[in-house]
Amino acid sequence: MSPPDLNRHDTFPKLLRHNASKRGNRPAIREKSLGIWQTYTWAEQAVEVRALACGFANLGLKRGDHISVIGDNRPRLYWSMAAAQALGAIPVPVYQDSVADELQFILEHASVKIVVAENQEQVDKVLSIKDRLPDLLTIVYCDPRGLREYTEAFLHHYDGVLAEGRDYDKVHDKFFDEQVEAGGGSDHAIMCYTSGTTGQPKGVVLTYDNCVKIGAMAIEFDGLTERDDVLAYLPMAWVGDNLLSYGQSHIAGFCMACPESSETLLMDLRELGPTYFFAPPRIFETMLTSVMIRMEDAGSFKKWLFHTFMEHAKKVGAKLLDGEPVGFGDRIKYRIGEACIYGPLKNMLGLTRMRVGYTAGEAIGPEIFVFFRALGMNLKQAYGQTEASVFVTLQPDGEVHSDSVGKAAPSVELKIEDNGEVMYRSPGVFLEYYKNPEATASTKTADGWVHTGDAGFIDDAGHLHIIDRAKDVGKLVNGDLFAPKYLENKLKFFPNVREAVALGDGRDFAAIMINIDADAMGNWAERQNIAYASYQELSALPEVYELMAAHLAEMNALLAAEPQMAASQIRRFLVLPKMLEADDGEMTRTQKVRRSAVSTKYRPLIEGLYDGSSSVYLEIEVTFEDGRRDVVKGDVPIWDVTAVSPAIAQAAE
Repeated sequence: MSPPDLNRHDTFPKLLRHNASKRGNRPAIREKSLGIWQTYTWAEQAVEVRALACGFANLGLKRGDHISVIGDNRPRLYWSMAAAQALGAIPVPVYQDSVADELQFILEHASVKIVVAENQEQVDKVLSIKDRLPDLLTIVYCDPRGLREYTEAFLHHYDGVLAEGRDYDKVHDKFFDEQVEAGGGSDHAIMCYTSGTTGQPKGVVLTYDNCVKIGAMAIEFDGLTERDDVLAYLPMAWVGDNLLSYGQSHIAGFCMACPESSETLLMDLRELGPTYFFAPPRIFETMLTSVMIRMEDAGSFKKWLFHTFMEHAKKVGAKLLDGEPVGFGDRIKYRIGEACIYGPLKNMLGLTRMRVGYTAGEAIGPEIFVFFRALGMNLKQAYGQTEASVFVTLQPDGEVHSDSVGKAAPSVELKIEDNGEVMYRSPGVFLEYYKNPEATASTKTADGWVHTGDAGFIDDAGHLHIIDRAKDVGKLVNGDLFAPKYLENKLKFFPNVREAVALGDGRDFAAIMINIDADAMGNWAERQNIAYASYQELSALPEVYELMAAHLAEMNALLAAEPQMAASQIRRFLVLPKMLEADDGEMTRTQKVRRSAVSTKYRPLIEGLYDGSSSVYLEIEVTFEDGRRDVVKGDVPIWDVTAVSPAIAQAAE
């Protein structure tokens, strides 16, 4: 089927109507519920959205109003966004794990009038702050469990809103179509809030022109069609889900699927086997960690078989994927590996059918990236921002490299400022930061160029290389470059390292604080017959420190061979006694480190890294999943690491 005319179908409601007309019987969205996949066609989705939009209108939602959705990826929440857009209202999705205070800031700042909440948990959070939200008129809940005794007049069940919408539509039978037609490409499509690494999040206003044009560009770039499918599992509040799942499904007509829960995600991924898949590096790291843990528990022959064929895959897999010449013998060996190792492994991960895969948000370790491409998976890196409607760069087939994030995407312009900051201009550039003209003016120039805040360079082949956040790039006391993210990503290549925070700006040397991966290290401790009672106890074990020291020694050897980074070798380190968590203010909801918060909370440890202490006593509060708080206290060991001479590193090469 030919693609829709985007001059006519320039909004998502118009694209929904087009899909219902042209591909009404094809699947639009799936949801796994109680272990069974439920499928809804484009025609069924259009009927649901029409009734829901009329129901929202009956509740007083009008063009230009803001409506928020809170919960996991669910068809009813996506339909709520579509229904609001049909009326000319603007969806403001919120991270489902946000605490009440975080919700309050966004709902109040956006003057949200209606909240659509998935379940009792989300309703309770909104109710706890309702008296501080003067603009909030209505809460609609999807799952009625636990809400039977709630009697507030402003609470409405989704099914009731739907029924009232059908009645409203019978009386005002032209209303819905008139509202859809009144929308246009320049209208506000969605407002996504930034992660807020340095302060309160900002509301990024994106238009339909932004979303539809960038979405269509990426669809053409990767040859996506209505026969593709995607697993919609990343937070609805994240702009990537809005474009890659919701937006592109409307443009290309493919099906998006919602997993049953975060706990069943990997199982649901295996069952679905999407052809189009996006995941941040952390997901691929988790996949690789699970594979390596299984292999450690395997017999000696299976281990030998796995490592033998994986070494061969790393040598020729990416070449075969890119269509480069490979010898006949190597092709035969790779086919044997496909039957014995690669095929079963891809099937176990749920990625057998994947035609196109993307990772972005953070740098992915080269070893991890090479591992998946060696299996024959067309995994690529992309670089983008909420302010860009996702894509700034893309990696063309045949030009996929682990050390770059690709070339400027079609219709996107790139340049590097004199201070090394990356800037771009594209049809996806955001309209404004909501209620924040000062921030808008400081981020977007009068002629449409956007300051990314990232430092990088463009190589001779036109590929962009990101070094770090520009504001985080500093210097050691001797004047040498210090790029913390670069160091952290190198260490996170090891599957038993979950997070790291590098230190060194204005200091004599670089040091690092480490979060170990609980699953990987727990499995390792079990194989070593090492007993421990808690994460805190595990993190302080001498055996764990010895393992981290070995990783850092290997990392220092690599840094020593890089002239610009040799001075940033790690000299001292510690393992944090608790995980860095968003609930404790140490991470954003998109899992980015809040450096200023970490520097403040862990100041005694940081000072200990630089004053020569062998351990530091720490007391710090921790928040559990159920909201309870406790205090972690005890001595945190600090170890030294030996730097590698650049001359020795060069000789080793």
